[in-house]
Amino acid sequence: MAAAESPEGAGPLRRAGRRLGRALHLPFTGTARGIRKATHAHGAGESGLGKLIELHAVNGAGDVMITVALASTVFFSVPTDEARGRVALYLAITMAPFTLLAPVIGPLLDRVPHGRRAAMAGAMLTRVLLAIALSGAVATGDLELYPAALGVLVASKAYGVVRSAVVPRLLPPNFSLVKANSRVTLAGLLATGVAAPVGVGLQQIGPQWPLYGACALFIGGTLLAMSMPHKVDSAKGERKAHMLTHGERKPSLRTVGPSVLHGLQANAAHRVLSGFLIFFLAFLLREHPLSGQSAAVSLGIVGVAAGVGNACGTAAGALLRSRAPEAIVATMLTLALSAAALAAVFFGGVAVAVLGAVAGLSQALSKLSLDAMIQRDVPEVVRTSAFARSETLLQMAWVVGGAIGIALPLNGSLGMSVAAAILFLGVVVTVRGLLTAARHGTPHPRVA
Repeated sequence: MAAAESPEGAGPLRRAGRRLGRALHLPFTGTARGIRKATHAHGAGESGLGKLIELHAVNGAGDVMITVALASTVFFSVPTDEARGRVALYLAITMAPFTLLAPVIGPLLDRVPHGRRAAMAGAMLTRVLLAIALSGAVATGDLELYPAALGVLVASKAYGVVRSAVVPRLLPPNFSLVKANSRVTLAGLLATGVAAPVGVGLQQIGPQWPLYGACALFIGGTLLAMSMPHKVDSAKGERKAHMLTHGERKPSLRTVGPSVLHGLQANAAHRVLSGFLIFFLAFLLREHPLSGQSAAVSLGIVGVAAGVGNACGTAAGALLRSRAPEAIVATMLTLALSAAALAAVFFGGVAVAVLGAVAGLSQALSKLSLDAMIQRDVPEVVRTSAFARSETLLQMAWVVGGAIGIALPLNGSLGMSVAAAILFLGVVVTVRGLLTAARHGTPHPRVA
């Protein structure tokens, strides 16, 4: 009799166990379903754009994990003077070769257009291996850390170049390229915002733990990249774009009218400002924190302000679509100049935080507007290649700004004056041409 009653008694227990299991995993499965619903909305799931959005979120989260680990070793673990030397060495060993490698990445990837899924997966898998290598050097800060960090930068750039080429292939119906790019970029920003505090928490366990987290993320990214739609590898009808004119039958960014050229120059000014502010304020606020705050909190305040501004600009870009991109770029550059000038005159915590927010907002909107101009003015057969080359130039501008920030004396008003000068030069070179192009319109080129 007892044996016969056992199954009856086990039934309620099994049901209770299943209910408990559902209750425990519901927050995770519910969150996953909510994320999938958001990334696959408005046809993005059917076109494949949703998977690219998720892949870019993984990429951003993994990169910020590595950044947390490197920052703790190169920057926070030593006195300020030694930290400046370490960061200068970091720039010399990683960024200098990177500026030479970056122009090669785009043309190299142009030669393998049918392997874009493999290229993105390879960029992820490379960072898995490099994160493992970095985990052994990050605690000591030995010189082998720097070649591995260079490899991470190159792999991250290679992913970015391929991602720029892939987006036009995955556009849902009635979806503009600027709206698609804003969705992808916003996903990366949100993932970065979530992963950064997780990385800091892992850092408390040990300096190598953020790298273990990055390793796990990039393994997932490798699998996700290989699951992208087969049309990602299609290169039907594409040709290469050149930064300079190579004869009448080879269209380039300089043959499509002034809008793209001036838009690229304005975005370069924003990127120089971004690189400058990141490095200059990192050392300035460590030595002279905001009133009543520690160095880490001061950096956090400015970083959060810039991140919020960037996210707001990215979100606004999805609404603006392709409306008057030249006017938007000119307005954003002028707005950033005004904020930098005010920060130079009224230097202080509030002014610096405002500048960070405005710089993030203006850079995001300017970049999305540049994307819109390339979409509109560059012939379709060379458009994806043009995106790759513009990204390379903007990354090199960021490196220049970072080098200026490292070299400048730690004087707040002087630094903000330099920031204003960078933007003033951008305004002088670009704004008049942008506004003229906006008034008269830009002729659409034909490919011979």
